[in-house]
Amino acid sequence: MEMMKKSINAILANINTATKYLDEDTIEEFLNGILNANNVFLMGAGRSGLVARAFAMRLMHLGISTYVIGETITPAINEGDCLIAVSGSGETESIVAAVKKTIERKAFVMSLTSNEDSSIAKCSKTHIYIKGRNKEDIDKESESEDYTNRQIEGNYTFFTPLGTAFEITSLVFLDGLITELMGKMGKTEADLKARHAKLE
Repeated sequence: MEMMKKSINAILANINTATKYLDEDTIEEFLNGILNANNVFLMGAGRSGLVARAFAMRLMHLGISTYVIGETITPAINEGDCLIAVSGSGETESIVAAVKKTIERKAFVMSLTSNEDSSIAKCSKTHIYIKGRNKEDIDKESESEDYTNRQIEGNYTFFTPLGTAFEITSLVFLDGLITELMGKMGKTEADLKARHAKLE
């Protein structure tokens, strides 16, 4: 139970620091990108994909035309559309390829990553940095000389294993964005509820 508590506290600490480094102007650009897009497409791989899907669901509840990349009913992306890419490393091959295709089709890209120097971040019209441990960080940590010492001292980076810190913080951040969008659009929780699935 002690390990679980430390894990929860580490995750909460990562979420709490987000309010300190998130840039308000960039967030405003992100919100306006969503509001001004003809259609919003969401993409992520693995657990980041689940975060993207959760955000897509809330955008749909707001009445925003939203699609998830990879679904059979997702149409072509075109000029005036937006792709939101969620990737801790910012280097996931399938997402990098989708980002490049999006730009070729004259749509624009917005992204969330833990790596501001990543391919996805550099191709994005608007990029939100979310603190976390991406794949490259984990590889470096496990190969470093002080890794064993840190484990002996009780500095357990695995309290937030793999991409957990990025994924959970991204989920919380994106849910916070929904509240901002509700205010900008004049929507209430009743409006969201009206569009919630009834065939479940």
